[in-house]
Amino acid sequence: MPVMLREAWATLVPDVTDRHGPLPPLMLALTVVTGLVDAVSYLQLGRVFVANMTGNVVFSGFAFAGAPGFSLAASLVALAAFAAGALLGGLVVHRTRTHRGRNLQYALLAETVFVAAAVIVTQVSGSPYTGGVRFTLIVLLALGLGVQNSAARALAVPDLTTTVLTLTITGIAADSHLTGGTGNKAGRRVISACAMLLGAVAGATAVLHGHPTLPLLLAFAILAVASAAATAPARTDAPWTRPLTEK
Repeated sequence: MPVMLREAWATLVPDVTDRHGPLPPLMLALTVVTGLVDAVSYLQLGRVFVANMTGNVVFSGFAFAGAPGFSLAASLVALAAFAAGALLGGLVVHRTRTHRGRNLQYALLAETVFVAAAVIVTQVSGSPYTGGVRFTLIVLLALGLGVQNSAARALAVPDLTTTVLTLTITGIAADSHLTGGTGNKAGRRVISACAMLLGAVAGATAVLHGHPTLPLLLAFAILAVASAAATAPARTDAPWTRPLTEK
């Protein structure tokens, strides 16, 4: 089996004795969630991201310059809500800093609550999502993704940040054999990019074919399953649960 495929398989079905234990497939699930929710936010909430804050900073610049179709208010609200979610995630991280399994489980539960609330809003309001409903959805989803990012940052599973692919894609190219590099971790990096692409394709397809709530329902289902899957890891004292600073 080619090295890249072995690395991808090891990410999907990791060795539980590895330094990151069962975390990689759970991080991939969160990467799919990112694609789903950003498809909803960009296509239905008016050119705004709830996970990709780099995009919102750029969109704010476009809005300042007077480019049509960009909402400064939406971008700023998303940025503020994401920061608040990251703050909440930081509190979770510091409360569970000695156990990476609990860190992930608590973050997953919090994000699941925010996404579930967003699903309820979509069911009650119906589409299109405008006015207060639009901003409520931006806030709820950005809060959830802020929590997710805090957890991903603390868990620090290499190349599985769940939302940012710029450095991941850079690594695929810069470390490839074409540059004289080792190609190390290319399989993990490629599968991470594919996970986000899968979520984005699924989310956009649902939206464009008249199923506006389906992406958030799928995101909720993935988070619920991931939360359940994180229960056992949260109770173990295996070596991978220790903070990365510990040996």
